[in-house]
Amino acid sequence: MKNQLFKDLKVIELASVLAGPAVGLFFAELGAKVIKIENQKTGGDVTRTWKLAKEDKEAPVSAYYASINWNKEVLFLDLRQDTHREQVYELIREADIVVVNYKTDSAQRLGMDYARLKQLNPQLIYANISGFGSESTRVAFDVVLQAESGFMYMNGQPESPATKMPVALIDILAAHHLKQGVLVALLERYKTGKGKYVEVSLFDAAVASLANQASNWLMAEHIPERIGSLHPNIAPYGEIFKTADDKQLVLAIGTHKQFSRLCHILNIPDLAENDAYNTNVARVKNRLALQTALQTAFSALKAEDILNQCHEQAVPIATIRDMKAVFELRQAQNLVLKEQLTPEFETKRVRTAIFRIED
Repeated sequence: MKNQLFKDLKVIELASVLAGPAVGLFFAELGAKVIKIENQKTGGDVTRTWKLAKEDKEAPVSAYYASINWNKEVLFLDLRQDTHREQVYELIREADIVVVNYKTDSAQRLGMDYARLKQLNPQLIYANISGFGSESTRVAFDVVLQAESGFMYMNGQPESPATKMPVALIDILAAHHLKQGVLVALLERYKTGKGKYVEVSLFDAAVASLANQASNWLMAEHIPERIGSLHPNIAPYGEIFKTADDKQLVLAIGTHKQFSRLCHILNIPDLAENDAYNTNVARVKNRLALQTALQTAFSALKAEDILNQCHEQAVPIATIRDMKAVFELRQAQNLVLKEQLTPEFETKRVRTAIFRIED
């Protein structure tokens, strides 16, 4: 059953690709009426055509498009035509939120800038996604931001080149930041009755998400290098081990207590008391030798036995799963949203509004 928290809100989505539509999806999931305006002249949102080689070429949308568009009313309009622009203006007069990702000059040229729209609706919340800030004209796709913000440089194996993360994470992060801004603006509007301009740039969202890696540089002048899944501050954390039945497990040991429990589970209790490994600092310093010792122990046991004992004793460990294995999990299945676009074509994606609110 669809969540109806925002059933009284109307959202106009003038954004395309991923970050902006992710904001629209969030409000749609919570019951808002979301009207997505797509460019009639270009055949709509460009991601409609971003299909995998194995997808049906005749399908109305790609899986990529479906991933971020659900339960939205779609209108194909050309905003350069006066009648189409007026149609959008009529919608905006009654809207609560408009989501855009135009460059500033494009928004002004189309008559969809904040100065124009707030004249139509002073209570409007105008949510803008930009690449490098509203004053920049630079084209900004996710991989560009991953490169510019340091993510690509530090991502990958030591022997690999700089590596993009396999999802457009900067878009997703920017969407989350913009949602927060919109929610704050909504709260303020309930107090004052006035609308707001809210902007998030992809670059700011990326840099703001560097977290400990940023502080490692700002405080210790440490430039993160490519170390694969390893953690620069903790060990064993991110190391991958193969079990006797050829399964891959990854560790996330954060305390010595967890490490000691792991060693007992692996039948090597003395390792936890070894001077080379009995503190986190020592384990980070000697992580390569530690990985070799742990791998020998993992190789003697089956994955299920290790996992069961680790879960029972609160030792952080995980199975490395592909997408098929992920969505065989009941918890993941519960997050799938379906939509029947035509009698023959069903789309699927995962929820983004996953929090629980209870009385």
